Amino acid sequence: IVEARIIRTSTMGSGLVPAAKPATPAQARITRASTMKSGSVPAAKPTLSAQDAPPACAPLIVEDVAPARDLGHMHFQTLEDMTKDDFEVLRHVHDQHLTDLPDSLIGMLTSLGEDKAYPICRRAHSIQAATRAMRDGRDEEYVVVCLLHDLGEALGPLNHGEVIAAILRPFISEANHFMLLHHPLFQTYFYGCNVGIDPNGRDAHRESPYFEHTAEFCKLYDEVSFDPNYPNEPIETFVPMVRRVLSKKWVPPNSSNT
Repeated sequence: IVEARIIRTSTMGSGLVPAAKPATPAQARITRASTMKSGSVPAAKPTLSAQDAPPACAPLIVEDVAPARDLGHMHFQTLEDMTKDDFEVLRHVHDQHLTDLPDSLIGMLTSLGEDKAYPICRRAHSIQAATRAMRDGRDEEYVVVCLLHDLGEALGPLNHGEVIAAILRPFISEANHFMLLHHPLFQTYFYGCNVGIDPNGRDAHRESPYFEHTAEFCKLYDEVSFDPNYPNEPIETFVPMVRRVLSKKWVPPNSSNT
C-alpha cells in the first residue's frame, strides 16, 4: 500500500503512466495455463478462479494519507542537555504520533482479518461487536471500545486486555478501561465449564462498581459476535468515530497521567 501511494504521487506530478503491477502467484498460474494451451499472448487481466479469489476477510486498503511533515530535529546527547527548542520538537513528534494513532489501530484491526482459525475472522468479530453496540444506541466511545477490544491479542497473547486497555486509557472512561482490562477473564463465564476452566473467576471483581458494566459487554456484544450471518456495518462506518474518540493533544508525563 505504501508503494502504491508513492507511485501514485510521483506519477501524478510528472504526467507519467505508472508501471504495471507484477502478477500475483494466482495470476501467474492462470497465465501459464492459458499460454501453454494456445501459445497466444496472455490476456492483460485474467479472471481469478474461485480458489484464487481473496478471502472474505482480506485486509482493508485504507485511503491515501498526506505525507508526513518535517518535525525538526533534536540535538541533545543526554536528556540533561535538552533545551526548550528540543522540547518543542519533541512535542511535535508526539502530536504527530497521536494524529497517526487512529490509522495505526485501524491497520492493526485490518490485520486481524488474516486469521483462519475462528468461526469468523477476528476483524469481522470486532466489527460485529461494534455494530451491535451502535445499533443498540451506545455512545461513540463505547462503540469504539467494542471495535478495538481484541486488538492486543497478537501483541499480548497472555494479557491482551491489558494491552488495549493501556493504549486507550488516556482516551476513555474508567468504566470502559476496566471493561477492556478484565474482559478476557469475564468471558470465561460463558465457556469455562466446557473446557475445564473456572467460569467464576470474574467473581474476584464482583465488588467493583464496573462489574456489571463489564459483564454486560461480554454478554451482549463480545461472546455473541461470531455469527457469520450477522449483517455487519462496513469498517468505514467506524473510522470517523475512532478519529474523534482518539483526538487529543500530547501533554508531558505528570502525576495525573502516568
